[in-house]
Amino acid sequence: MTALELGPVSGFWIDAGFRGQEATLERLRVDRQLEEVLTHGPDPLHLAVVFGLGEKTAIRYAASARQLLETGIECDTSG
Repeated sequence: MTALELGPVSGFWIDAGFRGQEATLERLRVDRQLEEVLTHGPDPLHLAVVFGLGEKTAIRYAASARQLLETGIECDTSG
């Protein structure tokens, strides 16, 4: 919400907040989708419904999450 209106802020202000950071909107979007899959299981249908993804994209994200779950990379606490 902006100070003068009830609408969302512009893309300029969003981009300005990320300028010079390693995080980007694209990285945050991908991270959020992968977190959802890792939390609720690698279900392509769930992903498609929650994020409005296409069939092939949802299947690709679910496969990536399945691979992460199998390798145990999310359970590594040494870092």
